[in-house]
Amino acid sequence: MSRAIRRSGLALACAGAAFLGVSASAAAVAPPQLSVTAAGLIEASTGQQLYGVNADAELPIASTTKIMTALVTLQRVRSLNTVFTQNDWYPAEADSQIGLVPGERMTERDLLVALMLPSADDAAEDLAYNVGGGSVANFVAMMNADAQAIGLTHTHYSTPIGLDTPGNYSSAWDLDTLAAYVMAHSSLFRQIVAMPAATLATGPVRYVVNRNDLVGRVRWVNGVKTGHTADAGYVLVASGTRDGMTLIGSVLGTSSELERDQNALALLDYGFAEFRLVKPLVAGQQLAVLHVNGQPYAHAAVLAGGAFTHVVKRSDSVHVRLSLPRDLTGPLRRHAVVGHATVLIDGAAAASIPVLLAQALPAAPSSSMLAGISSRTLLVLLLVVTFVVLVLTAVRLHLRLRVTARDRVEAR
Repeated sequence: MSRAIRRSGLALACAGAAFLGVSASAAAVAPPQLSVTAAGLIEASTGQQLYGVNADAELPIASTTKIMTALVTLQRVRSLNTVFTQNDWYPAEADSQIGLVPGERMTERDLLVALMLPSADDAAEDLAYNVGGGSVANFVAMMNADAQAIGLTHTHYSTPIGLDTPGNYSSAWDLDTLAAYVMAHSSLFRQIVAMPAATLATGPVRYVVNRNDLVGRVRWVNGVKTGHTADAGYVLVASGTRDGMTLIGSVLGTSSELERDQNALALLDYGFAEFRLVKPLVAGQQLAVLHVNGQPYAHAAVLAGGAFTHVVKRSDSVHVRLSLPRDLTGPLRRHAVVGHATVLIDGAAAASIPVLLAQALPAAPSSSMLAGISSRTLLVLLLVVTFVVLVLTAVRLHLRLRVTARDRVEAR
């Protein structure tokens, strides 16, 4: 697109305005028919909400709670080699666990892997107790503080595990937003949730398998977390990346693991088929080259003063309308605003980005100097120059005559 923009910019020096971009045409895709209590789909980098079913409803979320447990831990314990000691806590037989016993020691990294892949409740308890300074209640308070800071308006926690306890709930939109936030801020988290399986090396060697069986089975799925309780049903927050776009979709209240996976894949497939990520403007991108007033052979490049990234339907057309002067007159400082670039999506303005001068533009040298000189002053200057030329000519003639006379004397 940059090559097309440069060509349009050269024409712009004469025309004063131009449209940049290419229309797209594609048939609309029907929304998926989901068997869920709630669902939500967003694009990860922009947070744009693309499709939802009952997506603001506050519902039990089971072990997807552990996404926040991981975030609180990652934000407060920087060294992955930090060793934690399991507190005096025994999970119920029905709980998902890796068999930690009171007094057993494990690194933060291994505990996070156990937390996210096999969804170990004993790992969640271990992290909450130790990161909370010996108090699980303190850790839960941190979870709620972080939820508020991120902007999760339909979320509250009462457990770091995700058991069916009063006051532990979230929504489809909030789960998507939380997952996108952690994925964006922690490379370790991204690495962990994309692993089909892993080995825990601290203490007795344990081999753990990711309960999100879409990871490793569907090549473009790269996270995030499953959950299941009697109240929540089967829950999955799933992420996938295709064609440079990452989508995060959550399904809540499905009736089985099979339906959980089918609904999550249908949601993500719909998103990739219906939407695309466009970046019509990149900060610092050259948009045009303008003529400089009074300097026929001078030109000035102009740049996009900001970026614009957006998710649009595949059938939407995206154009950039440049509003710039026909030419520029100096002096102008570097990065002076000289116009605007308006992004149009299906003809409607979606954003306006300032257009900046790439380099400082000095005043035109000759025109500015001669503009203030009167005709009388010019005449005087002309006479002075003429007089100087005559004097120099006379001096040269005099010197030549002296040389000639001397030569004649010597010849005698």
